Amino acid sequence: MFTLENYNMFLAVMAVTALIVFIALYFVKAGYGYLYNPKFGFPVPNKIAWVLMEAPVFVAMWLLWWFGGRTLEIVSMILFSIIQIHYFQRSFIFPMLLRGRSMMPVSIMLMGATFNTLNALMQGGWLFYIVPTYFPDYYADWFSKPYIYIGVAVWVFGFVTNLHSDYIIRHLRKPGDTKHYIPKGGMFRYVSSANYFGEFMEWVGYSIASWSLPGVVFAWWTFANLAPRANSLYKRYESEFGEEFSSLGRKRIIPFIY
Repeated sequence: MFTLENYNMFLAVMAVTALIVFIALYFVKAGYGYLYNPKFGFPVPNKIAWVLMEAPVFVAMWLLWWFGGRTLEIVSMILFSIIQIHYFQRSFIFPMLLRGRSMMPVSIMLMGATFNTLNALMQGGWLFYIVPTYFPDYYADWFSKPYIYIGVAVWVFGFVTNLHSDYIIRHLRKPGDTKHYIPKGGMFRYVSSANYFGEFMEWVGYSIASWSLPGVVFAWWTFANLAPRANSLYKRYESEFGEEFSSLGRKRIIPFIY
């Protein structure tokens, strides 16, 4: 299915595309959620849009595992599980917890689904095709090295931060309330987009645990997509809440840095 040459070219294209997306999103605000903009296409109910956008990774990773030989190699299965836990929650639990009747433009949903499918090929291709074929001893003696322990710890921190931050955002309003509020508590003490910080930390943790170039490209893509959006949200908070928000001294997505 994959040759090493084609796979490396695929990684390079994904990395360069992330750079283009990173730059573009500072000029074009992705119009969903708090920044919803109908110019991005006809609206799809948020619950449906999130399932259709995130589930392709979950499904594609299982298919890649199945057709890639159904390996039970322990490190690969841990890395596989890290991805699947996140995307099961994001595909089938997170959407059901959403409140209200918010919409997502169809173009945002389709772009997200496209990236997620490509990312599944990138991560699943590495775990189930490239490593077994070209680097069969890559994860040998992995438990005697620090990568898996540090990486999983960082991933757990990011996962918990992401869940807690989403919980805070969901409970900003009482039923029937349509006002906007500044999220507070948890990692929101340090950044205005704590949920994005948590997600970025998840994939930094994964990149460490896998100690692989596709893991790094995944973390880079996450930052390239979320950092400009965090910046847009930061400016929206400044515009809407003024001194009430700016006096908090928060950063955008990386505590104490950006």
